[in-house]
Amino acid sequence: MENQSGQQQPKKNSNVIYFLIVVVLALLGTDVYLYLQKNNSDKKIVYQHDEQTRLQTELDSLESQVEQVTAGKAKMTAALTAKNDSLKSTIKILRAKLAKGKLTAQELAKVQEDVKQLRYFVTKYTADIDELKKQNTNLTNERDTLKTNLATVAKKVDTLSKQNEDLGAKVKVAQALKLATSDVVAYKIRGSGKEVDVTRANPAKKLKINFTVASNTLATKAMHDIYVRVIDPTGNLITAPDSGTFSADGQDLQYTYKTSIDFKDDGSQYTIDWINPTLPFQKGTYTIMLYADGGTMGKTGITLK
Repeated sequence: MENQSGQQQPKKNSNVIYFLIVVVLALLGTDVYLYLQKNNSDKKIVYQHDEQTRLQTELDSLESQVEQVTAGKAKMTAALTAKNDSLKSTIKILRAKLAKGKLTAQELAKVQEDVKQLRYFVTKYTADIDELKKQNTNLTNERDTLKTNLATVAKKVDTLSKQNEDLGAKVKVAQALKLATSDVVAYKIRGSGKEVDVTRANPAKKLKINFTVASNTLATKAMHDIYVRVIDPTGNLITAPDSGTFSADGQDLQYTYKTSIDFKDDGSQYTIDWINPTLPFQKGTYTIMLYADGGTMGKTGITLK
């Protein structure tokens, strides 16, 4: 009986020792597990903190890009203006998410994706603005070039217009009829109606102005108005009640008599009969001026005794 009790006691002590060893090992395993979990958690928090800082820096960069583009004061289209507002709103929302401090892995992945998309849109937006600025610059250059060209063309037109006016004036002068030959004869009229030429003033009743026109290929072959101005020996213009005015050599003049001739540029002789409305004629020289086509044809005259 005593031997059996002695054998059971050591066996019981041995079991207790084994149990204690298992408990110690379990505790050690738990500590190791908890340490590893804590270490992983710290790493995860540090990772999330670093990622949050990186995302914050990313948002600062994106916002800076948007501000720089907007500060360019380029004229934006309605679409670009809407995109600008959308980008600012998106940045504000992402900042609010990051301000929470702790993000789940899913939230963190969502923010990362949002930032990635935002980066794309900001880059594209910046490129759109640069393209718009480039187009504005090109349009401005084209406008300035057009202004310069228009000014040059306007100057040329003005020069050509002036040259055309000068040429027109020269042509008009060149087309005007001019006297080739001329003479004046005084006549008296007998009771029978027959005309007899005289050289004395007292019996004279009328003047016959005979002339030919110089050849002119530029002149119009048609009827031309002829204006006659008769100046008496005292230097006064002789007029009649129906005498009117005309323009010649840039002046408005009163005429003594008006008629017309059919110019054919064939050397024909023309005669103008003029009866003096202020009879009798005076002794002295009468000067006769002829005008046509806005210019002076020439002058002639007669001296009466």
